[in-house]
Amino acid sequence: MTPGLSEPDDMSRQKRAPHLPVMLEEVLTWLAPRPAGVYCDGTVGLGGHAAGVLERSAPDGRVIGIDRDSEALDAARVRLMPFGDRVTLVHARFSEAREVLDRLGLVAVDGFLVDLGVSSPQLDRPERGFSFRNDGPLDMRMDPSAGETAADLLRRVDEVELAQIIRDYGEERHAARVARAIVEARRAGDLDTTGKLAALVARAIPRHEYGKNPATRTFQALRIAVNQELEELERLLSVAADCLRPGGRLCVIAFHSLEDRIVKRRLRALAGRDGSGPAVLRILTKHVVPPSGAERARNPRARSAHLRAAERI
Repeated sequence: MTPGLSEPDDMSRQKRAPHLPVMLEEVLTWLAPRPAGVYCDGTVGLGGHAAGVLERSAPDGRVIGIDRDSEALDAARVRLMPFGDRVTLVHARFSEAREVLDRLGLVAVDGFLVDLGVSSPQLDRPERGFSFRNDGPLDMRMDPSAGETAADLLRRVDEVELAQIIRDYGEERHAARVARAIVEARRAGDLDTTGKLAALVARAIPRHEYGKNPATRTFQALRIAVNQELEELERLLSVAADCLRPGGRLCVIAFHSLEDRIVKRRLRALAGRDGSGPAVLRILTKHVVPPSGAERARNPRARSAHLRAAERI
């Protein structure tokens, strides 16, 4: 998965590099794949990271690729076909990784990667409802076959809860104004597409940040709520150490402060640094690792990516 908090403003640059795996070289450095190793990509997406791991772990390294988006799995299946039976793809949430590995008869793996956020194809296809740049249905589900849509959510929650979602998940300081405008539009029956929602948010926010669409934070908040992204991340990190062999490595790429704070806090706890229990992981990255300047220039959607890595003791 490639993008982070928001959509790039330079669309021509986006079109030149739409589906690049974010921080591939950094992932390969910290994950350190090797021959005969078994690796789990919890967000296999289009298969870019998985392909890199398979190439680096040739001739017999394996990848278990998990994704909650069946369309992404179809694309990964095509891209990873040359690697044959070294690849196993599973339709599931990354928080279900332990159960997936158990079903496959794998007690633990040599490396585990999660690349959080929403993927380029999800953003670029209006019918998925993630983007404020192209009009589409208010969907936003990473798994379009399950769960409530953004439209369902907006019909269900009251104004107070909606303001809290936008404030907590979008870090939008005008959350109350946006929530009030959404509820008023809902009553009028005039809120059924991403374009209408984006225009409504723009009108509700008194001052716009230079270079950022005013709907960015609200769309992020709704997407996180619809997909329960932070809860899923917490669930994954509660079982991540159990998915790794001694010496196995965990790499997490986060795209905004909400995710990164959870990752930082949970890794510190698993490393025994907060007094909550014995250490089961050793933190490898002293500080968060950003993408290189060259990658940020080449792929604007990588600009907010941050990688953290740890190793099973």
